[in-house]
This record gives sequence, structure tokens and C-alpha cells, in this order.
Amino acid sequence: MTDARPTSTPENLTNDAFAGGPLDLPGWRHVYSGKVRDLYEPDLPALGGVHPLGDVVLVVASDRVSAYDHVLSPGIPDKGVVLTQLSLWWFEQLADLVDNHVVTTEPSAEPGDGLVPDVVVGRAMICRRLEMFPVECVARGYLTGSGLAEYRAGGEVTGIPLPDGLVDGSRLPEPIFTPATKAEVGEHDENVPFDEVARRIGGEDAARLRDLTLAVYRRAEEIARDRGVVLADTKLEFGTVPDGGTGAERIVLGDEVLTPDSSRFWPADSWEPGRAQPSFDKQFVRDWLTSDASGWDRAGGGEPPALPADVVRRTRDRYLEAYERITGAALA
Repeated sequence: MTDARPTSTPENLTNDAFAGGPLDLPGWRHVYSGKVRDLYEPDLPALGGVHPLGDVVLVVASDRVSAYDHVLSPGIPDKGVVLTQLSLWWFEQLADLVDNHVVTTEPSAEPGDGLVPDVVVGRAMICRRLEMFPVECVARGYLTGSGLAEYRAGGEVTGIPLPDGLVDGSRLPEPIFTPATKAEVGEHDENVPFDEVARRIGGEDAARLRDLTLAVYRRAEEIARDRGVVLADTKLEFGTVPDGGTGAERIVLGDEVLTPDSSRFWPADSWEPGRAQPSFDKQFVRDWLTSDASGWDRAGGGEPPALPADVVRRTRDRYLEAYERITGAALA
């Protein structure tokens, strides 16, 4: 794993820049931004027409934080570093189960050489370009969130019947695969039954994604539990790459994996079914926005106010604690 260097920035770039839009990175051309990540393609003319590592992209995790479909200000310092470094750690733990899209995190030796620019070292990965499946692969081992809402409405989640008497935070008899459609930025993912995924991408691929998702969840849940952390649920994304010269396609784990942005992590020592659980994520942000202190009317359609310094600090501390509890090491 690379040195995270969370405070290493050039003199003309402060940490605030990582909470804004894309950066001007030598050797790379910005092509897309999501809520948190910015995607760059190689500047091929500057590289002589081909990237030395093949068909790759640069994925940069910003410090942006979103809630209730709004990107908020300011960002959470070092959040992008935590997301990237924790993903890299998990990719290592899962390497025997499924291949992943990471090619390298090697820093540039000189500007524009096609490796990771120094300013984003620690928060960036050079990855294989994948043909992504149009589905969010969600595994749930505990009942909460949208799964709880579905259960309360009909006793099942994405068509999977569950026992009577479950409450918020209940551990399920066994993990379940509850896929969702991918939504555009600003829209909500929609939970769908397995049969709908099979209809969209084919039964064989759907079954493979289900099996991989549940295998990843079971491995990660055991690792987290041994470290005093409950992994309630997680969202994974998969894509395909050509499998050598065979003409076949190989399924690869992409995006981020098992971070506080893509998963619900709860402290095991305070897990108590029947109530909302404290979590290692941006809960402080959500709680403040919906409190009287923020003065924000969520239903009014206006932009949320700036986050106070103490909310930013406590949220940053929560992300760092998640990293340290799970990996057993401090963020470098």
C-alpha cells in the first residue's frame, strides 16, 4: 500500500481544493465526476498515443460529502484518503475471492508520466477500465435502512421473505442479496428482485454477481466482527474485462469497497436491535442537517447551509476511527 500522505499538497493547493471540483492533473484529462469521485483518462497525445499500463483510468476520491442528495460544504478533510486506503486494504483481504480493478498506486516520477500525480497520492488509484454491470450489488446481514422499510411494508426485502418479529438492527438468519438499480447523481437507487437483475443482464451473470457479493460480505463481516465492528450491509460494483485471448469476459470488483460510504459499520459493543445504531460514517452530518440548529428545511428545496466546524471535525474523526478499527493501523 502506498504512503497516504493526507496533508501533502503543493503550495498553491490547500486541502479545501479536494472538496471542490476536479483538479488539473498533468498527464490526465478529467471526464466525469460523481458525488465523491473524479474520473480521469490518460492524456494520450502527451504520452505518445498510448498509456504504458494499457487501457486505464485514474480514480480520485475527493473530500466531498453528500447527504439528502446535496453535496455539502465544506468537505471532510482526508475523507478521500480514508476511502482509498481502506478500499486498498480490503482489496488485499479479498484477493483470493475476486480480482479487482486496481493496477497501481505508484506516484509519478516526473509530471505527466502517466502515473499518480503527487498532489493526489494516497487518494487516487490507476485502475483498469471496466465494462460495468448496471446494478448495485447489495448484501445485507442486518435489517436497517431501505431493507427495514420494505420489511415493515410486506415482511420481505426484494422479494425475499424474512421471519416475523425483526426490528431495526436485527441480525438476519443468513446474509441476503438485495440488488438495486443504479441511479443518476441526485437520484435514488431502487431495490429490485433478483429476477429483474437476471432479466437485465442474463441469469448466469446475475447468479455470479449474487454469489460473489455474498462471498465478499461473509469474508468482510467475519474480519470486521473480529475487530469489534458490525458490518450491517454493503454495496459493491462489478464490471468485466477481456479474459486474455480467450474471447471471454472476466468479472472484476470495481469502484470502492467496504468503506463507510458504501457500507454500514456499527460499533459491536453498542449494537442493540430495536433502535437506530451509531455508525462509522457521516451520521453527524445527517443529524445536524435535520436538527433545529441547522435551520434547513429539507422539504423546501433550498441548498443546505455550511457545516459547522465541530460537525466536520467529529465526522472526520469517525472516518479515521473506522479505518483504524478495521485495519488495526493509524492512517499514515
